[in-house]
Amino acid sequence: MKAEQDLKNLNKEELTSKLNELRKEVMKLNSQVRSGANVKNPGKLKQSKKTIARLLQLLHERRNV
Repeated sequence: MKAEQDLKNLNKEELTSKLNELRKEVMKLNSQVRSGANVKNPGKLKQSKKTIARLLQLLHERRNV
């Protein structure tokens, strides 16, 4: 996957900032869903959660190396 390889090329600070950005986005999307508002792209929530998991995995791998 191209996006996954792009993530592997990022350094620790970039990964952390991307992780924080995605967490804020997930919180915003969750609040929209819970309030009953129409979400423009409902698949974005699932995609963001998976990307967060990938980022966490990369950070843990680099910590253990």
